[in-house]
Amino acid sequence: MTLVQLRHLISVAQTGSFSRSAEAMHLTQPALSRSVRALEQELGIPLFDRIGRHSELTAFGREMLGRARALVAEADELRDRGRQLREGAAGTVRVGLGSGPGAILMTPFLQHMTVHHPGVRTEVARGSTDLLVHSLRERLLDALVVDLRALRPAPDLALDVVHEMRAAFMCRTDHPLARLQRDLRFEDVQRYPVASTPLSDQVAWLLVETYGATAHPARFVTLQCEELPSLVDVARNSDTVLLAVRAVAPDLAELPMDPPMRSTARFGLVTLRQRSEAPTLAILRGLMGKLMADDAPAPERAPSHGGRLGRMALPD
Repeated sequence: MTLVQLRHLISVAQTGSFSRSAEAMHLTQPALSRSVRALEQELGIPLFDRIGRHSELTAFGREMLGRARALVAEADELRDRGRQLREGAAGTVRVGLGSGPGAILMTPFLQHMTVHHPGVRTEVARGSTDLLVHSLRERLLDALVVDLRALRPAPDLALDVVHEMRAAFMCRTDHPLARLQRDLRFEDVQRYPVASTPLSDQVAWLLVETYGATAHPARFVTLQCEELPSLVDVARNSDTVLLAVRAVAPDLAELPMDPPMRSTARFGLVTLRQRSEAPTLAILRGLMGKLMADDAPAPERAPSHGGRLGRMALPD
């Protein structure tokens, strides 16, 4: 049994086709078939049921696939570790950034790496939390920085360097709402388009608890996008109100709310447990400590001109 045979097994299991796998791996189909057949003969049990042009894993094949992936991943880690030791400061760091962390970290991280660590290959991926976690588990990424409120807890994920950052409603400095000399109620904000990245259920519940049933993101967010910098630009150039971490747009005006905005984002570094950590992740940890310290003060509050909104249950 060889690692090459295990890689062939994994490829055919993913494509369901010997011909597509052979093409992807730059092999002839007979050569790939012989490799998998030799593995089946050594194990003494078929790994695939051939159904026409499609190949499906047998029950034993599904069990074997999980073990094969683990063995291949361990072999890849050994190879990568050896390369890092040979190359010293060189190597590769692959980081996934959620929407909020990406707006804060991506440009400073890339600038820092190109100036101070030009020998390190730096790769940054963007996307939803679920997509980034999938890439982490597939060993396509070394670490993630995401909002932990949107992360599903799992025993294979390790969390580190957690920073809690304040969220706010924001708009351009000459926005009509920014000129009002009073605390704003939620219905004031609702008169304008509202932009936000996808929000977790926890944040949605907190908004509803604070401002009432109409504050559920499904009801009041009119512009939703994973790319937070694009939403910031929209808020800078229109009457759109942005709901986001305050630190992503210090040039925008923060709107004083009645009741006050209490939502936060909890940004953390996520890695896989029992996996060798890329040495260059220490650089990312240091940048997180510098750039994610939420020192932005809340706006001064004007005297209240009315009662607070009552609390309402989360809508069905």
